[in-house]
This record gives sequence, structure tokens and C-alpha cells, in this order.
Amino acid sequence: MAEPTLDDLRRYAVARTLFKPTTLGRAIRQLGFVQADPIRAPARAQDLTLRHRVEDYRAGDLESRYTRLAVEEDCLVNYGFLPREHLALMHPREAARAWDAQTRRRAAELLDFVRARGPVHPREVEQHFAHGRVANAWGGSSNATTRLLDDMHYRGLLRVKRRDGGTRIYEAVTHRPADDSPAACAQRAAALIDLVVRKYAPLPAASLTYLVRLLGYGAPHLSVQTQAALRLARDQLASCRTDGTLWYWPADENPASRRHVPDDAVRLLAPFDPVVWDRRRFALLWGWTYKFEAYTPAPKRQFGYYALPLLQHDRVIGWGNLSVREGSLQADFGYAARKPAGAAFRAALDDELQRMTHFLAGR
Repeated sequence: MAEPTLDDLRRYAVARTLFKPTTLGRAIRQLGFVQADPIRAPARAQDLTLRHRVEDYRAGDLESRYTRLAVEEDCLVNYGFLPREHLALMHPREAARAWDAQTRRRAAELLDFVRARGPVHPREVEQHFAHGRVANAWGGSSNATTRLLDDMHYRGLLRVKRRDGGTRIYEAVTHRPADDSPAACAQRAAALIDLVVRKYAPLPAASLTYLVRLLGYGAPHLSVQTQAALRLARDQLASCRTDGTLWYWPADENPASRRHVPDDAVRLLAPFDPVVWDRRRFALLWGWTYKFEAYTPAPKRQFGYYALPLLQHDRVIGWGNLSVREGSLQADFGYAARKPAGAAFRAALDDELQRMTHFLAGR
């Protein structure tokens, strides 16, 4: 295998994840995990990610088809959607923070209620239990019952049956007992690392370490095993050092292969799309820093509230902020360097805005 250049790694990073559009179920299986985000500007991140990879995808299709797919809402390195078979790698999940006696009692009562009632809306649970309000991670307050439902979902006592208007509808679930032998735990940890590497490769060494640390969200009870599996993975993955950075990727792939040829389309990507998710890798491959600024005060924003990275061939050249006003798609663009000149770029960008309009028709 020829030693990959930075240009090879750039093409590989784009082409391997922007595969030929397929069915929704197959796309999620090939991605391994789709990060979710509740902000809709102009659509949710999971929809913006899937529209490039699913034939004739419309905003909201994942939510509307969810019950017919072998897919679950759950956690991996963050919250999102993943093939159901991956749950066995993380469940039964042992949370890092233990419940106190009062929370255990409330959770038991709530679980009995859901088992007897069937799929429930958080509003029904609140009307029955009225647990009050608690502080949330953003400094505001959240409904305590909703927080408890989320926590029970995280711990594998509940699953998301479906969503109604974006709200999770929960039902009780029981995961098969896990084999807790050292060999089985090590195998699950190695499988989790393989899953994230295949999703986000090629990875700078520091990003690989960071991703394995984030697996502490999806599998906190396997933290010792994932650290051990990381040490093995560094020896088993393919790697190279380019411009002083050590890169890793699956051993059965070749970044220098001529088949990694991105097409000439212009694409607006979700802020959490696999192409741009790793901000460290982003700066190494494209030479500028992209920031997600939805939670940045407006006067301090450089790119905009929900700036979508703008990809042309194998280059992320800028960003766009999109909105729908009076039924019409409005777009404002910025560029890391000069705006590309020529009719070909203008036509490709117009095509992307037409595809976006078609995609948003499903909202």
C-alpha cells in the first residue's frame, strides 16, 4: 500500500462516507450511527445527514418511518439513531451515577405504570405522578418526570417506541443479560471501537483517543475495557504519519485507492455530518476552523446560528445559513477563502438549493 498523502486522506474522508444513496435502513446500517440534534434550521441534523445518503429522502422521514425500521434511539458517543443490533454492545448499561433511594422508588413506580399502560407520552406520566421540576445542564429547569424518563431510557429500562410531533413516546423494554466474562467485555469494547473508527475514519491519533473517551457515554461500564481495546487498536489499525500527524483507519481500507473519488456536486452538510464532525480533522484537511455556534451569543458568532458546511468535490470551502420564509428557501453564504468563480459552481450550488427545497417539502 502506498503511503497516503494529505490529498489522499481528504478524498478518502469524503468519498467513503458519501456513498451511493440507498434505502433508509441500509444507510443507517452503513453509517453505524446518526447523531441527532433537536434544532431545526432549516431541518434537524439527522435529516440533513441522511438526505445525502438516502434515495429521495425528505425531512421527517426518519421519524415517520422509525417504527418500521430495525433502528433505535440511543447513545453511542452522543445521542442519536443506530441499528438495533448495536444495542447488545452497550446494554444492559450501567450508568456512572447511581440513583438514590427516592429516585429508585420513583423509577420502579414509573416502570410499573408504563408496563401496565403501554406506550406513554411524557405528559401522561406527568399527569399521573407530578414529580415537579429540576435544574438541567443548561442552567434552566426541566420537568422532573421527563428527566426521569430520559434517565430510564439511558439505563435501558425504556425505549423510544416512536415520536409524536417530535416528542418521544416510551415503552418498557428488557435487554438480554450480558455475558460479563472478561473475554466477552473485551470483545464488546473492541467492537465499539471498530464501530466509531469505521464511521469517522480517517482519524488523527488525538481524535481516536477522544472518541474512545466519548464511548464512556454509551458504555460507561466498559471504560476499562475500551481503554485496553484502544491500545490494541493502535497496533491493528492501518496508519501513517503525514505532515507530523499520525492517522488511523480500518486495516481493510486503502486511503490511496483510486476508487475514492468524490463527485463534483456541491453539498450543504449538517454540522454533525461524518465529513465534518471531527473539528480537529476538519482543520487538518481543509486548513480553516469551523465552529458550531447555535449556543454562542449572536454578537460573537462568526459563521451564524446554524451554519452548514459547504462541500465542493473534496473541499469544504465555506458555509451557508438557510431559512424558509413565506414558503421560500433563503440562503446566505460565506467562504473560507474566495468564492469559486464560474458558471459550473453557480449551477452546482443552484442544484443543491433545489435539492434542499425538495427535501424540505416533507417538513
